[in-house]
Amino acid sequence: MFQEEDLLPISALQHLAFCERQWALIHLEGLWSENVLTAEGRHLHARADQPSTEVRGNIRTARGLRLRSLRLGLSGIADVVEFHRLAKSENPPAGTSLPGVSGLWRPFPVEYKRGKPKAEPCDEIQLCAQALCLEEMLNCAVPSGALFYGKHQKRYDRNFDEALRTLTESWIDKLHDRTRDRETPAPVYEKKCDNCSLFGLCLPKILHSSHSAARYCENSVRDNLKDTGNNLP
Repeated sequence: MFQEEDLLPISALQHLAFCERQWALIHLEGLWSENVLTAEGRHLHARADQPSTEVRGNIRTARGLRLRSLRLGLSGIADVVEFHRLAKSENPPAGTSLPGVSGLWRPFPVEYKRGKPKAEPCDEIQLCAQALCLEEMLNCAVPSGALFYGKHQKRYDRNFDEALRTLTESWIDKLHDRTRDRETPAPVYEKKCDNCSLFGLCLPKILHSSHSAARYCENSVRDNLKDTGNNLP
């Protein structure tokens, strides 16, 4: 069991699973740079994270719910957690009771993202980590949740099967290991780097071991000359 002072943010888990160097620059070196994409994402989360509760029929929606797991050493804030009322006929009851509310309720976390679904499972890992926290806090099963992507304005349901749970816990272990090691990985350029707000701080094209600074400068000059209709001799 972890102590309160050793808890790591769930958001760091998503950063690590997306790009280990990005995670290190943000969470080890304290670097950050804003671009239009991060600004849009911050605005989207600012609305979703405002603490509030809404009731519509058999669904109670809590926004800005604080999460933690002493077993996993994580803490954070869920954008949205829906509580779905369970039918009395469900057997065995797999929900949780809520203060001042009758019946049993099943938690259903919803994480908001600005863009579109990613090739990497980092968003699913973040969402599953929220479910693991909820299961520990409320002592009930959280079998599924959803990711809402702003670009498509669409919600994608995700089941927390054994494979995703195992993958998530392995990344949580790696998060604690990397935090203890406090080493920033060398950059590896990928296409996804182009939209990263830390591109100018990370310098993946310059610092990647397979690209010399001289070759990078030569390619940059060549690209600029092409734009003006000229060529290198």
